[in-house]
Amino acid sequence: MQHSDSEQGGRKSVSRLAIASIGIVYGDIGTSPLYTLKECFTGAHGLVPDAKNILGLLSLVLWALIVIVTIKYVLFIMRADNKGEGGILALMSLATSGLDKGAAIVTGLGLFGAALFFGDSVITPAISILSAVEGLTVVGPIPHAWVIGIALVVLVGLFAFQYMGTDRVGAWFGPIMLLWFATLAVLGLINIVHHPSVLAAFDPRYAVRFFTENGFAGFVALGAVFLAVTGGEALYADMGHFGRRPVQLAWLLFVLPSLMLNYLGQSALVLVNPSAVSNPFYLMAPSWLLVALVALATVATVIASQAVISGAFSVTRQAIQLGFCPRMEIRHTSEHQSGQIYMPQVNERLLMGVVILVLLFESSANLAAAYGIAVTGTMAATTLLAWVVVRKLWGWPLLPSVAVIGVFLAVDLAFLGANLLKLFQGGWVPLLIGISLYTLMRTWRDGRVILAGKLRDSSLPTELFLKRVDVKPPLRVPGTAIYLTRHSDMLPHALLHNLKHNKVLHEKVILLTVETQPVPRVNRRGRLATHQLRSDFSHVYLRYGFMETPNIPEALREMKDGGLDVDAIDTSFFLGRETLIPSPVPPLSRWRERLFILLSRNAVSGTDFFHIPAGKVVELGAQVPL
Repeated sequence: MQHSDSEQGGRKSVSRLAIASIGIVYGDIGTSPLYTLKECFTGAHGLVPDAKNILGLLSLVLWALIVIVTIKYVLFIMRADNKGEGGILALMSLATSGLDKGAAIVTGLGLFGAALFFGDSVITPAISILSAVEGLTVVGPIPHAWVIGIALVVLVGLFAFQYMGTDRVGAWFGPIMLLWFATLAVLGLINIVHHPSVLAAFDPRYAVRFFTENGFAGFVALGAVFLAVTGGEALYADMGHFGRRPVQLAWLLFVLPSLMLNYLGQSALVLVNPSAVSNPFYLMAPSWLLVALVALATVATVIASQAVISGAFSVTRQAIQLGFCPRMEIRHTSEHQSGQIYMPQVNERLLMGVVILVLLFESSANLAAAYGIAVTGTMAATTLLAWVVVRKLWGWPLLPSVAVIGVFLAVDLAFLGANLLKLFQGGWVPLLIGISLYTLMRTWRDGRVILAGKLRDSSLPTELFLKRVDVKPPLRVPGTAIYLTRHSDMLPHALLHNLKHNKVLHEKVILLTVETQPVPRVNRRGRLATHQLRSDFSHVYLRYGFMETPNIPEALREMKDGGLDVDAIDTSFFLGRETLIPSPVPPLSRWRERLFILLSRNAVSGTDFFHIPAGKVVELGAQVPL
């Protein structure tokens, strides 16, 4: 049977994307073997590394990879895409579309899950790179301070080069991670050959017996077992970069087998030599390979860290576009990939957080206690949002949806409960980050709604203004004035201030409203909508998706293509700049009012955020009591 060229080309494209996804999507979960099995035995629960416990914990790890990552994320959750995009905010936007009752609860779940994701973005670089550098202690005696110092140097270098973007070095990510996963598989196979009895761990009865014999200690050990699936959320979040099928194929055909072989090999080693639990990953390798393995592991953890840092940039942009975060500087680092961005403010805060964690916890073992809560919390929130999608958008009957989502949620809550037991050993870190960021996002959203209402109440309906202009025409001056406005039916304050103080109105006036749609991207045809109010007045709507960054100069060119004659040279932009002052009776609590005012003062100006040339902008300020 012969295949067409297009079919063969399509297969090659899927294969290339699958290889590329290994370098971006699977870095986090791919570096979990560095510390997972070690934590299962060396953690606070203190399990004895005998045959029953080894096979029981190994069975739990294998079935966690099968149930949570393969069945839940790869085969189920990835079907809940928002126009091809994944991630918790994309899922939240999908779940709230057309939802009136319960929308606030769904939004709250999405925001808290996103806030916990930032905790993951701080912890992942710290624990991954620390665990890689700790391999030097297996090579030979080395002062612990040196391990901390080397890890900090690598981390600072990683964040210092973020401004360059991943476009230049991204081509190396795929091949390096291919080598990494191949190394995981080979090391695992070598050790499995010496003790093939570990293959019995695929029998789930070993996991059940582990719980019955260890009781509460077995439940506590779930917190360490969960480290094997951290990074599972990245499968869904990064789906939009490569497409569902390439990500699924990469997992099923290469990544999952490599991870399973490595965990089997580590367990086989510990069965033969129980003292190897101190660092089973590195002790699997022959001594002559250790230095090269430490170097490869460090590079792999840098790639894993790069993925979560880029994810933090992407989630922050989504939050800004959806109105849950103040405007921040966004730089595009690639001419070819619009998703590759750099956000200096986010980068600085992540670096500060990572350095503090390394200095505070000093080892990957100590950080492991903090890791699980961030990821399990996000996963549980994703499962609950998926319930809304399954019921409201997919139209599943109640019983099938309860059966499927209920199983996933039960697993998530079991792991979350085990990790919450480590609250005082480090679990408070992601919770503190999550609660703080959730408070910031909710305060910003509520404050903007209140501010918009106050500005609307003190404004003038556009239709009424146009009637007054006909009755008493102001002085008209040459050129085009573009006023940014949030409202479709009310006049922007900047226009009223300009008319009040300068006593003039431009010959052509454009009211410009930038809207964020609940989709990742808006195609060019649906970007621009023009409503002609009269010959000299028009209202233009620019629509962007939550994965896009608005660009007003580009929009001017699209206006011309859309039939709206805009001369860039003869055009001025008028923006309102509100200075918020405390209100005698604030609609928010006093501390939230002060927080919102602080956030507003530190937000990037509309001129910079919308990429408007500074020489073409007139900002008109006003004091507004909140």
